Amino acid sequence: MNGQTALITGASSGIGAAIAAELAARGTQLILVARSENALNQLADTLAARHGQRPVVIAADLAETGCGARLLQAVQARGLTVDILVNNAGFGTYGAFEALEPEIEQAQIAVNIAAVVDLCHAFIPGMLARGRGRVLNIASTAAFQPGPYLAVYAATKAFVLSFSEALWAEYRGRGVHVAALCPGAVDTGFIDKLGDPGVRKTAVFSRTLDVATVARGAIAALAGSAPSRVVGLRNWALAQAPRVSPRAMVAKMGAGMMRPR
Repeated sequence: MNGQTALITGASSGIGAAIAAELAARGTQLILVARSENALNQLADTLAARHGQRPVVIAADLAETGCGARLLQAVQARGLTVDILVNNAGFGTYGAFEALEPEIEQAQIAVNIAAVVDLCHAFIPGMLARGRGRVLNIASTAAFQPGPYLAVYAATKAFVLSFSEALWAEYRGRGVHVAALCPGAVDTGFIDKLGDPGVRKTAVFSRTLDVATVARGAIAALAGSAPSRVVGLRNWALAQAPRVSPRAMVAKMGAGMMRPR
């Protein structure tokens, strides 16, 4: 990945910032994308001090329609091409579905699904024309089963996993590798933004991965050849269980594990 250019969404904190650090250490030119330009500039300054190359910063709201075309235009205006696309931006909501704000649920679908598709549409054609490229879409172990009280979030990640594996199959042999990364709960600000302190006491969020482990998994997924990668042996085992269990039972177990206290 040395000398290549990677665009990372949701790069201002958490998993995105950790992936940026891993890639910067490997000599990758970075394009950092998120809503907060100040946070992006702080990260860019830190990475420049450590590695001698300052990332490009582009502030963008991925909930807006047409974000992919605008980002492509912004990248091209800077004379850059994207060799590696990391679709990391996303957020979740927690609680009884009827109690959640419809507007926020729609924004979640826009960022977690529509933006991923839009950015793939924007940057994959160029990769195919050049005969090389890599795309990593951040999914979750929530993609493997329904997620009561995380209903929309889990459904969006199921989409990301299915979409990524489909593109992986389409582009095999054409020089473009597409993969989904599926971590379990990660100790980042994502959990606090769910808005309920009690969520950390649930079975799902009481044990978390550290962000550095997830970032190393992201590098392995980009460098590998598999269509998806689950981070952590325990998480891998838990992800396989729903595939051989009755779906009703899986959904009921999920409700018991995630029910607000």
